Amino acid sequence: MSAVLESDCFREEALRIGGERVHTGRSIDVLNPFNGERVGSVAMASVDDVRRAMDIAQAYQPTLTRYERSAILNRAAALLRERTEAASDLITAESGLSKKDSVYEIGRVADVLNFGANEALRDDGQVFSCDLTPHGKRRKVITTREPLLGVITAITPFNHPMNQVAHKVVPSVATNNRMVLKPSEKVPLSAYWFADLLYEAGLPPEMLQVVSGDPREIADELITHPKVDLITFTGGVPIGKYIAATAGYKRLVLELGGNDPLIVMDDADLDKASDLAVQGSYKNSGQRCTAVKRMLVHQKVLAEFTERVVAKTRAWTYGDPMDRRNEMGTVIDEAAAEHFQRVVDEAVLQGARLLVGNRRDGAIYSPTVLDRVHPDMTVVREETFGPVSPIIGFKDIDEAIRISNGTAFGLSSGICTNRFDDAARFARELKVGSVNLWEVPGYRIELTPFGGIKDSGLGYKEGVQEAIKSFTNCKTFSMPW
Repeated sequence: MSAVLESDCFREEALRIGGERVHTGRSIDVLNPFNGERVGSVAMASVDDVRRAMDIAQAYQPTLTRYERSAILNRAAALLRERTEAASDLITAESGLSKKDSVYEIGRVADVLNFGANEALRDDGQVFSCDLTPHGKRRKVITTREPLLGVITAITPFNHPMNQVAHKVVPSVATNNRMVLKPSEKVPLSAYWFADLLYEAGLPPEMLQVVSGDPREIADELITHPKVDLITFTGGVPIGKYIAATAGYKRLVLELGGNDPLIVMDDADLDKASDLAVQGSYKNSGQRCTAVKRMLVHQKVLAEFTERVVAKTRAWTYGDPMDRRNEMGTVIDEAAAEHFQRVVDEAVLQGARLLVGNRRDGAIYSPTVLDRVHPDMTVVREETFGPVSPIIGFKDIDEAIRISNGTAFGLSSGICTNRFDDAARFARELKVGSVNLWEVPGYRIELTPFGGIKDSGLGYKEGVQEAIKSFTNCKTFSMPW
């Protein structure tokens, strides 16, 4: 189908600045990755538009009580759950994620809203007695958390079009901050939809403004503007490092890439382990920083595990993302699918064996399994952000830990073993932010701390509770007691 055709549900979006819908005379088309239809367009912001949004945000002083913030977030969650079908249809239309994945994402977004509402009610202050030492005094030190003095810039990626937005916006609302959001130009419609939902729930529009555009034009202004106190970014390593080098004296929350292993020991239940392997590799079309990027398997069970993974991969349905029978839709665009095919072809030329997959039709890329993979191959040395399952054998736990730690990333991991001594050793020695026993690397709830080390992240972690800490300034007040 030609890209010039428009969807029946075409959405033309303007910037959201200061409670106004701002049309700029320039726009970016949003295309459905599956059929090429124009599903919408968004206004392109200029540097002046960004500056105006920053000025409005800085001038506005939120006065919402904890109760009012909590009520807004809970109201938005209720509205979202009522509109699950419409919201998930929008995610699927602009990202190519299957309806199964987009419906699941809406549930996660609602959880973020509810958790944020709960945290808004929780007083996280502390009280310290001061007569603890010989030279102490009969005083108390009380801590309070206050909104940042300046504005928060949020920049979000394409892989979770609404949930990545929610993980930045909700903690900002819960803490009475002001945010200027730039969503990915590939999937901006969900961000505008989410902002409108919050406005409907009662959020003052000055607390959340949305600007879309060409990052080459507006990104530097978003990260260097003098009114910005904090930049929260989720995306690729090169851009994250550019932000860190460019931002200057500003607080940073950088959630970057991952190269997460699923490690299968020789005592593992292979049916359960192979289920985790395929789910962790192919959910969300493999486009998650916490997807299973490498399967590290003990040599004693390597052949049987591989056979099970191949069989389950062949059974994994994919194609039209709106067909609810399909587990997987497309990847984000045809260029991404072509990249995965090149990386897999390169691995095969270097000695890997293609067992299933590596077929492409536009932005549709089939679930793919490789074995005889060496850790030096690009397919596992770098982050392959798609539905590719490379299998690497190891002889003992020492080698498994060495291979796992042998990349520049350190985000998460999944472990399949019933031996507590092995599980405890993995928990101690894997250089990652999360270790999940008998789960996929991506497992968490929206409240819990989440983030990585090394090239996987810098600064505070995400997760509603941790993000709230980074979005506030801690003040102490002492008095006689």
